[in-house]
Amino acid sequence: MALAEDFAATRSPVSACPACTVVPAAERIAALRAERAGRIILSLPNAGGAQSIALVEAALQALPGVRSARVNLTQKRVSVEAEGHVTAAQLIAVLAAEGQEAHELDPGLLSTTETDRQGRELLMRLGVAFFSMMNVMLLSVAVWSGAEAATRDLFHWISGAIALPTVIFAGQPFFKSAWASLRQGKLGMDVPISLALILASSISVYETAMSGHHAYFDAAVMLAFFLLLGRYLDHRTRAIARSAAEELAALEVPRAIRLIDGTEVETPIDAVAPGDTVLVRPGARMPVDGVVLHGASELDRSLLTGESLPVPAGQGTVVSAGEVNLTGPLAVQVTAAGKDSSLHRMADLVAVAEGTKTRYTSLADRAAKAYSPLVHILSFAAFGYWMWATGGDVRYAINISAAVLIITCPCALGLAVPAVVTSASGRLFRKGLLIKHGTALERLAEVDTVVFDKTGTLTLGTPEPVALADQPQDAVAIAAALAAGSSHPLARALAEGAKAAGIAPANVTDIREIPGQGIEGDFNGTRVRLGRADWCGAEALPATATYLSISSAPATPGASPPPGGEGRGVGGTPLKAKTHAFPFTDRPRPGAAEAVSKLQAAGLKIELLSGDTEAPVRDLARRLGITDWQAGVLPTGKAARIAELSAQGRKVLMVGDGLNDTAALAAAHVSISPASALDAARVASDIVLLGQDMAPIADAVRISRQATRRMVENFLISGGYNVVAVPLALVGLATPLAAALAMSLSSITVSLNAMRLK
Repeated sequence: MALAEDFAATRSPVSACPACTVVPAAERIAALRAERAGRIILSLPNAGGAQSIALVEAALQALPGVRSARVNLTQKRVSVEAEGHVTAAQLIAVLAAEGQEAHELDPGLLSTTETDRQGRELLMRLGVAFFSMMNVMLLSVAVWSGAEAATRDLFHWISGAIALPTVIFAGQPFFKSAWASLRQGKLGMDVPISLALILASSISVYETAMSGHHAYFDAAVMLAFFLLLGRYLDHRTRAIARSAAEELAALEVPRAIRLIDGTEVETPIDAVAPGDTVLVRPGARMPVDGVVLHGASELDRSLLTGESLPVPAGQGTVVSAGEVNLTGPLAVQVTAAGKDSSLHRMADLVAVAEGTKTRYTSLADRAAKAYSPLVHILSFAAFGYWMWATGGDVRYAINISAAVLIITCPCALGLAVPAVVTSASGRLFRKGLLIKHGTALERLAEVDTVVFDKTGTLTLGTPEPVALADQPQDAVAIAAALAAGSSHPLARALAEGAKAAGIAPANVTDIREIPGQGIEGDFNGTRVRLGRADWCGAEALPATATYLSISSAPATPGASPPPGGEGRGVGGTPLKAKTHAFPFTDRPRPGAAEAVSKLQAAGLKIELLSGDTEAPVRDLARRLGITDWQAGVLPTGKAARIAELSAQGRKVLMVGDGLNDTAALAAAHVSISPASALDAARVASDIVLLGQDMAPIADAVRISRQATRRMVENFLISGGYNVVAVPLALVGLATPLAAALAMSLSSITVSLNAMRLK
């Protein structure tokens, strides 16, 4: 009995939005240090602007025990350093009072990725190489102008003093990659690049020491600059994305409320074991898998299963980690927690799928695999021939060998793909698409099948009341008043719809929400209810709907309404007892029909996989012209269908937005998610749709095919340049400097060809 009383007293009006509980990751080391220092990390899904930062920081710092609060607007996160007695729940309550939504994150489950450290390093090395190249070229002009003897040697030594440290510093990315390739017994693209840098520098030092007429320090730094430019372009085309598996893990509730002999004990989730009983308050996410022991409520499963409507939950209902408890407190007996939960198993599934996708080999890598051995063979062949032809003149043979290596250096090859991807990415960005993965365009050009999710992807994911203006105004006013007292998605949509129609809520008093059923109240002495069809005594429609019942008798709360009687309507007019149905529709996204039509016209097969019920899925498929659809598909079912299509040799584009889509997004050949999607879904995808309009998806397929053609053209340009230049180097007609200039010309040509995409 005490347990039941304590349980009943735990009802709370606090609400939560699971779609916003994941934030970009931080370094694990920093997170662990923060945890030890008494730091609490909260996500702020609605944070925006300096005013929001000031509001959050001021509100939190005013709480006794809070030492500091710092908002990271980019990551939409606040880091709070507080004394031990301050809890995350207190901080969330303070922010809720200020109208700012917040959710706790577990620092130990966040990623170790430092987002752009590599990009900053490449940019720094690129800047150093550019500065050195300009200075060495100026010194070289003096030599080319006729400087002789000691003056020439002095300029060569000054050039060397600038160039050698630059090559050592700027060439680090290539040297490290080449050494790693050689240790594995492979000849990657960075092996000839590194050899070209080392040979050009070594020959230049030797020529300078021997008072030679030519030194090629300018060639070495020019090589370094153009190679770093290609590497940086390649880096910029990739969003440094965290693992979707880690983002999913961050969704897991870091602690649960255990019920021990009627007492609530806050416990870390890894200390919760099967058989324990946990309390889940209204508005909270489910921390474990389990079975409901006590209580009645409704669960929002949209992000896990794609179901657009909340489902009732009562004694015996099976629940899963990550679901949201909407209306009433639930006592849940744990069946699985932590690493054994369904949410964690989904994260594992995503991790496996991600590993599969990373095995895709880009066009540049495939070209380099064949190209690198050829470069070395030609260079060593040139060295051997000229050693024989000149009777052992090592100096001359090495110069020609270096010229061959430099002129065949895969700089243009290295720029062939990044330049195109950068150009195509800019064009797609202007259309509202953000390319996250370096090989996404190549993979997108290969797709022949498109699989769409429904809720939140092809539709906006928010219910809309249908034809409110056709309903009696009295009934709409009463329904709007009742709906205003609930956080149920249909209730919120109905209240907003009535407001948009200019219908003011009626004066309904004594409003109460009955968990799992609906809302009831008193209107001029009349019992009115809004909720489930059976609870309101109405006949259920085949479509998504909520129902209003009006009864003259002030019925006992929770009882079924009597069939007869009347009350007073708005303005005092008699109001007969009856029921009203308010149907809803999930509006398609703008451009959804256009995208589907264009993709079908391009010869792609279209499928719709949804976790929603059959009626709304069938209706949407009919409206968009999709003939191949499935309803009630579980997350594992979506991933299984992607795997089945892949096994048939099909290249699948997956478009989805929810937790139930992450495994399928990661497993697909290429994937797209809307910007409104859960962070975990965006991380698992290769491309993000920035706006609501779906039409750019069809444009993305078309542009990706154009981009792939440009990449092939760039390889042909690079190859054609080598056909002309290599024979000149082999016969000794090209010095290392001339080779570097020719290499630069080919790189510029490749870049100009890539710009044609714009």
